[in-house]
Amino acid sequence: MTGGTNRLTKRVCQVLRRDLANNLGYGQADHETTELTRRHLYPVPEHLRALDPNVVLVVGPRGSGKTALFKAFFSNDRNLVRAVAARMPRTPTPHAQPSASEWTWVAAHPAESHFPDTHVLSQCARSDDDAKKIWHAMLVRRLEDRLDGRRREKLKPLLEPMAAELREILAAYDAPETNPTAALDALEHALQQEDRGIFVGYDELDTLGGSDWALMARMVRGLVAFWSDYSRRWKRIRAKIFLRSDLFRRHAGMGTADFAKLAATRAELRWSDAALLGMLVKRIANASGGLAEYCKGARIKFENDDVLRLLPRIERPDDAFPLLHRLAGEFMGAGEKKGFVRNWVLAHLRDGNSEVSPRSLVRLMEQAAGKDAANQSLRSPRLIHPTALRQALDDVSRDHVKQSISSEWPWLEGVRTRLEEDRLVPWERQRIVALLDADWDRSWGSSDRVIRPPVDRPADFLDYLIEIGVFRRRSDDRVDAPSLYLSGLGLRRKGGVKLGPKRPAPRPAQDAARARSS
Repeated sequence: MTGGTNRLTKRVCQVLRRDLANNLGYGQADHETTELTRRHLYPVPEHLRALDPNVVLVVGPRGSGKTALFKAFFSNDRNLVRAVAARMPRTPTPHAQPSASEWTWVAAHPAESHFPDTHVLSQCARSDDDAKKIWHAMLVRRLEDRLDGRRREKLKPLLEPMAAELREILAAYDAPETNPTAALDALEHALQQEDRGIFVGYDELDTLGGSDWALMARMVRGLVAFWSDYSRRWKRIRAKIFLRSDLFRRHAGMGTADFAKLAATRAELRWSDAALLGMLVKRIANASGGLAEYCKGARIKFENDDVLRLLPRIERPDDAFPLLHRLAGEFMGAGEKKGFVRNWVLAHLRDGNSEVSPRSLVRLMEQAAGKDAANQSLRSPRLIHPTALRQALDDVSRDHVKQSISSEWPWLEGVRTRLEEDRLVPWERQRIVALLDADWDRSWGSSDRVIRPPVDRPADFLDYLIEIGVFRRRSDDRVDAPSLYLSGLGLRRKGGVKLGPKRPAPRPAQDAARARSS
């Protein structure tokens, strides 16, 4: 079987659609195997600056691939890290320190039962200084097995208690005879002598504190302050702090010269259109042998890497357009008036900040292929009908909002509920502020625990929703919702037509008539 010919049998197309629907890897970053990580990871040069020992902060919006990158680096798959490092841009960093010949990757957060839970943190992290002290103590505990026997013996009161016994740990931290900084200084010296280094990684920091946003903010500020202080002291013990963009802007800034240096050298996880399409092509090509041939049939050029598998050469968005045209045709209907597929796909996945998450793009293709799984009427070599793309967008929106509620933004459930009063967008600013203000003091979640918004006033909350891309401010000062959030929040655009349930796909001869009515 080959996907490289211009004409494919219906059976071949059916198999290729099944591979598209099942093998692109949507939502697998948290539990995928090493082999899948190698197939899915797309090395974006700017993202790979995170490997530079001088880069401490790795910042990106929700869904930008922070966890995927964190998992790749801290998976202890040395071949993967080497393969990725070989593609890191070689731009010199001012005042760069000589790098170690060998680095070990140690995940410090999340660390499961090895880290205090929210209840314990709320009792002990009463200030930024408390949080800073907690991070220092937990770092010593995380690196315990790297310390020499004499140091471990001296640090027993700090090392032996369980993470839940945080008060005991902090009491030991404060004892004059403990001196945790001296222990890490000794480790730094040993690493220099052996020409080795340790990267300590922190991810999922938005989960700290549960729905206690003030506690989470203190913990984030404490962590950044700690490494602002010690990143100059230690050159072989280095941090990698993966932080959501809004948390970085709102909570990480300390106003110190040391923080300014961390911020100036941060790696930003931004996705250009070319990078997004390159990521999508890589996933498709590595999903199955048949899809690899299908991509080559669109004249996509590849490099075959022993570790990262098939790597497409996508330098500009145009380089990926032939594959999009092969998958779904050139137009979203009968002709150019219905819009180009290549423009529609990314335009409808952008949030209020014009960002597209790789996760949403992968999901769109998976869902569209699944909807057309039994479609026998598409003309070969097309695998997806534009109608399936439109309907898949609703699924992507619902999944996006559902995931947001279950993870980073539990208060989004309350936003959806309060918008039921007026589902038509755009709104006048005062109108949506009034909607958010309704029942302000009632919980913003559906769980038993009380969920509060991350800010204290409805007007400020609207500004925050615009800042993170849930909404966007139009030039006439009205507030709109991007397509990515419409279905998920139960909204409709004024003058828009709600898509009905999926009908059987038309035969080719009916394509034009169907396009005119869609």
